[in-house]
Amino acid sequence: MKIIYLANARIPTEKAHGVQIMKMCEAFKNVGADIELVVAKRKENQLENFDPFDYYGIKNRFSIKKLWLLDIVAMGRSFKGLSVLVQNTSFALSSFVYLLANDADIIYSRDEFSLFLISLFKKNVFLELHTFPNSKLFLYKFLFRRTKKIIVITEYLKGLLIKKLNIDPVKIQINSDGIDLQQFSVDLSKMECRNKLHLPRNKNIIIYCGQLFKWKGVYILSETLKFLTDDDLIVFVGGMEYDVDRLKDFIKDKNLKNILLLGHKQPTEIPFYLKAADVAVLPNSAQSDISKFYTSPMKLFEYMAAKIPIVASDLPSIREILNKSNSVLVRPDDPESLASGIKKALAGRELTSKKVFQAYNDVQKYTWEKRAGRILTFIE
Repeated sequence: MKIIYLANARIPTEKAHGVQIMKMCEAFKNVGADIELVVAKRKENQLENFDPFDYYGIKNRFSIKKLWLLDIVAMGRSFKGLSVLVQNTSFALSSFVYLLANDADIIYSRDEFSLFLISLFKKNVFLELHTFPNSKLFLYKFLFRRTKKIIVITEYLKGLLIKKLNIDPVKIQINSDGIDLQQFSVDLSKMECRNKLHLPRNKNIIIYCGQLFKWKGVYILSETLKFLTDDDLIVFVGGMEYDVDRLKDFIKDKNLKNILLLGHKQPTEIPFYLKAADVAVLPNSAQSDISKFYTSPMKLFEYMAAKIPIVASDLPSIREILNKSNSVLVRPDDPESLASGIKKALAGRELTSKKVFQAYNDVQKYTWEKRAGRILTFIE
């Protein structure tokens, strides 16, 4: 079975979707598919000198094809929202021509815009949906009806497609994000990881890995230090430079201490940071629909695989994977409640060990290969 995975994305990228795309392509290949990843050829990519397979820890390599697009931002021009439209349209045209000239059993993408044109000429189009459109629903309804099957990452997303767009539930599969369990099996001890990463040995390390957007709850996590002790250190791993600077300003304005902002790290380094920590936090906000209903955070599965206590916001999207038996759930957007959960995770070693054990058992069904297998079974 030949699959062309279409992605209007920079590969490698600092963003989480790069991990998801690369791991899914590897998983499709591991379960027997002939996979080709088709991505955008961007002029400016600070990670372009990295081998994408080494960068993401991919062992089973596959073909990557880069297509032209008109990147006017890289040309030194910016027309606000028009820049994105020009990029998306030019990539959609490039991919349309490429897909007409190259046969595939499955055209698979998580990029709705790129599929509009090709869906008029091909019937083997499959969409993976990570969020719900806020406007132009009639266009999306047209696309969704022309796609053969739709994979969504949360129960809520499926419900919206059925309720608001009248999509046949039979053509929708719920399939959460996944995890590479082997990558998160680290032989080093906690203290050996701290030495390797130059992290303090005498602190309770509370870690957050991921982007630093407001809806991720990182500002709320920073404010928990008002309720924690000097023995506690919050470590942020990840984030674009702009978002790191914004969070730095917030921390300075609030006069918060005991915080490390380490910026973006290569995905293959994340397992060592998690092994070095005492508690991992998923502080998503309830103020955003994407956070409350749509997201299936890869960091969630990474935390579970790393065998580390998890403290998370009690939200519908998070509840699809986590519960009171495998994590400590707290009120979202509440620094004091989050701090209380962190204290509980740090203090209750016996109870926390049971939750860690349960989380690790639960994450076994969320490997990328099992996810790919479920998708192919559904597609066929």
